[in-house]
Amino acid sequence: MSHTRLFAAAVLVFAGALPLVAADWHVAPTGDDAHDGLSAGRPMRTLSAALRSSALRHDPAASTIWVHDGVHEDVAVELGPGHSGLTIKAAPGAKPVLLGGRRVRGWEREDEKFWSAPWPLADGEKRVAPRMLVVNGRLCPRARLPERDALPHLTVFDVPWMSSTGGGWQRKPTAEELTTLRYAPGLLPANLQIRDAEVTVFHMWDESVVGVADHDPAAGVLRFRSESGHPPGAFGVRKFVIWNTREGMTRPGQWFHDRARGRLVYWPLPGEKPEDIEAYAPTGTTILRLQGNRAEPVRRITVEGLEFSLTSVPLKAAGFAAEAFDGAISLEFAEECVFRALTVRRVAGHGIKTGRNVSGTVVEGCEIAECGAGGLYVGGRRARIHNNHVHGIGRFYPSAVGIYRGGQDCEVSHNEVHDTSYSAINYGGRGNRVEYNLLYDCMKVLHDGAAIYLFAADRCVLRGNVARDITDRGGYPVSAYYLDERSTNCVVEENLALRVSWPAHNHMATNNVIRRNVFISDGDLKLTWPRSREFTMAENVLYAAGKIRLEGVNGVTNWSRNLFFSGADKIEQIELRDYSGVKTFEGAPADSVVGDPLFVDWPNGDVRFRPGSPALRLGLPQPDFRRAGRLREP
Repeated sequence: MSHTRLFAAAVLVFAGALPLVAADWHVAPTGDDAHDGLSAGRPMRTLSAALRSSALRHDPAASTIWVHDGVHEDVAVELGPGHSGLTIKAAPGAKPVLLGGRRVRGWEREDEKFWSAPWPLADGEKRVAPRMLVVNGRLCPRARLPERDALPHLTVFDVPWMSSTGGGWQRKPTAEELTTLRYAPGLLPANLQIRDAEVTVFHMWDESVVGVADHDPAAGVLRFRSESGHPPGAFGVRKFVIWNTREGMTRPGQWFHDRARGRLVYWPLPGEKPEDIEAYAPTGTTILRLQGNRAEPVRRITVEGLEFSLTSVPLKAAGFAAEAFDGAISLEFAEECVFRALTVRRVAGHGIKTGRNVSGTVVEGCEIAECGAGGLYVGGRRARIHNNHVHGIGRFYPSAVGIYRGGQDCEVSHNEVHDTSYSAINYGGRGNRVEYNLLYDCMKVLHDGAAIYLFAADRCVLRGNVARDITDRGGYPVSAYYLDERSTNCVVEENLALRVSWPAHNHMATNNVIRRNVFISDGDLKLTWPRSREFTMAENVLYAAGKIRLEGVNGVTNWSRNLFFSGADKIEQIELRDYSGVKTFEGAPADSVVGDPLFVDWPNGDVRFRPGSPALRLGLPQPDFRRAGRLREP
């Protein structure tokens, strides 16, 4: 047993022998862990010291740790069952910042361009390599080849994908296929420093980030240290990026970690001086961990008003949604924990992440921003994700999602999610409600996702959401609302898709209802139901400046009182067999009306119907989407 666990066991025995009393502790960067911390005038210096004290002779359920102003460095603490009921909160008027890293010191000029500072990382050391650097309050871009977009590669992997439900690849990729990338000789520098280099290999809906084991520039071959999640070239995607090399330093403000020399190398902005620089780099992957166990979960922890920043992640292919990474705040075997009014930003992994056996988690009024991976990965049973602002997601791992996980009887409501590389919300499971969220500027890098995506969902409801300004870049779907494989008995109702050319995509889904939605495209508009069946389409308004295309109409068994308008005066229906069209019809489906809905001002989001609208004659209710998005404080 470790010394830490022995200490924890001794604390619990000691605590059980004495009466429990309530207490408040105070923590400040200017404090001293030799203080008792029981007053703001004599604070402890570290949160870990206050947590040790909170387990001695005190009742956590009636106790609070007050965190005072300042930057708290190298924070990595764990709360267990013995801390159940504890509150950790910003002191009144304070805005403390908890860093999962520390200040970088000792900057020296290397040449006319670069500075460097010591940051050794010994082989076998547990501390992860830094994958972000903050300088003078700015998240600095990492050295990158090419500077923008991606490099092409020549690797081919033409094995068919059989769908996730169908088992994935028709045959399992070999280790050689998962570790080899071929490119045109001359594309990469011959002297590429492979110890430093990291490679992002893009797939369709995810990516793999791997280290380099060997480089043959004459043959144009890179070999990876570990297997990628999919083979390079899978799905016909042949793009990659090289990170963290001197050759990728193309402009001021960039940095890389020279691992051979154990130094961080930085190209300063004009006017910056080594003696004035304030730089921070991460040292760990998690700042606050709530860790119970199957026999005794951690319960009713409340964390409020703090800022969490600066974490790293290990170098590995993290899978779909970068699922394998930690959150700055991570929970496992936890019940009824509350996270309120937090800021989590500039972390290489996820913002907040729940793992196994979690229930009753509440996340409300938080801002999650500038994440290398995902935002709120919170699920389990009866989670409530409410009134949060999530943005700047997928900076390093574009498969990351703004709000992700799913579970049972959860609520995802009144959140604003934007600037995401992949889906804004991905929330499957049973009996979940995704309501009144505002989603825009998502699906910026990858394909086969949506503003709201559900996989294998049962009896879930999508209601009152607004998804706008989502660009279809061709290829696999980029949609507003997407019911994917095995989704059944779900309702998609009273949602708006504005300036979205593919508002709804439904794949291998059964017995779902799409009703009273407003779908508007400033070009062509498409709805699709491949390999789906028993859908109901009722009382929807579809408006396209161009043509309307309905693919897989044989998957819809009930059309009722829908209104269609095509500025190109062209509506076509296609019956599908699997993914191939077998029959095409001109015109709208039966029991539908064709006509201009006479919106008040749809380009500016006012989609109410003017007098005389055929929608009103159909008896459709006036749409009102003012409830979508964050609720403002009175």
